[in-house]
Amino acid sequence: MNNGSSLWLYPLILTAGALQAWGPPMNNTLRQALVNPWLASFVSFIPVAAFLGCLFLCLPAPLPDAKDLAEMPWWAPLGGIIGAFAVIAGLLFVKDVGAGAFAGLTITANILMSLIIDKFGMFGMAQKDLSGGRMIGAALMVAGIGLISKF
Repeated sequence: MNNGSSLWLYPLILTAGALQAWGPPMNNTLRQALVNPWLASFVSFIPVAAFLGCLFLCLPAPLPDAKDLAEMPWWAPLGGIIGAFAVIAGLLFVKDVGAGAFAGLTITANILMSLIIDKFGMFGMAQKDLSGGRMIGAALMVAGIGLISKF
C-alpha cells in the first residue's frame, strides 16, 4: 500500500474498476443492436468524447504551450488507441467467454504488464522492484483466472 495520504483515492479507483466490468457487456449489446462492430465501437466513444468535452469546458485547466508539445514523448497520445482496442475486444469477445472470464483475463494481463512497466520504469513511471511478493501475487492472479475461466 501507499502512504496514508492517498488512501482516499482507493474507493474511487475501486469504483472505477467495478464500473469497467460493465463496459464489455454493454458494448456487446450495442454491437448486437447496431450489427456492425466498428460502428458500435465508434458510437461507444461518442458519449466519452461528449463527457470529456464538457469537463474540458466546465473545469478549465492550463493548455500546453509549444515547448510542452515538443517535449511530449511520441507515444503519449496513443493511450486512446489502446483503450479503443480494449473496447473492440470487449464488444467482440465478452459474449463468448463471459463477463467474469473477460474481466479476469483483462485484469490479469493488466497486472502482469503493470509489473513489467514498474520493473523497467516504462512510460515515465518510477522503477519498482519485481519482488517475490509481487511475483506470488501475479501467480495467484493467473491461477485465479484459470479457475474463473474453467468453472
